[in-house]
Amino acid sequence: MSSQPIKLLTVEQYLEIERAAEFRSEYLNGEMFAMAGGSINHGMIAADTLIRIGEQLRGKPCAVVGSDVRLFCKPANVFTYPDLFVFCGPRKYLDAEKDTLLDTTVIVEVLSPSTQNYDRGEKFRYYRGLPSFAEYLLLAQDAIRAEHHVRQDDGSWVFRELNGPDVWIELKSVGCTLQLGDLYEHAEL
Repeated sequence: MSSQPIKLLTVEQYLEIERAAEFRSEYLNGEMFAMAGGSINHGMIAADTLIRIGEQLRGKPCAVVGSDVRLFCKPANVFTYPDLFVFCGPRKYLDAEKDTLLDTTVIVEVLSPSTQNYDRGEKFRYYRGLPSFAEYLLLAQDAIRAEHHVRQDDGSWVFRELNGPDVWIELKSVGCTLQLGDLYEHAEL
């Protein structure tokens, strides 16, 4: 019995397909993976978080973008669409299309049952290869709960779990402070 080898896509092939596609796909080691649709809670938590961060970034050299923007983690050769991320300073694009950013300071992912292990594990490892990446915030969908990872000066990461609506999260790298309950304002728990 013989098996056919899987033909892997180059980055250029992926981008050509992805830029023409109706639906988004992530790219990992030569393979494309269609992104699943999110729940209403997922969308509400991401939107409320984007709004709260965006309000605090006015007049600052940082900007927040949502899941329509692609991020390329060059060291891992991975393209992802984080739920939202904050980049500071001049934008660093992959190419002249200006639809893929190369670096970020903060990434926020809303955890889904089907992807939460990937978000906490391999995906976090890929993100850590980004030069300016300093904070990773994971938000639960089923409870007012966050996991906050902060890069230290020596390159290590400190983890804090935060629970409850009255808890505050400080995103020091971008000068934002968030009350956890505000990020769940429109979610139904």
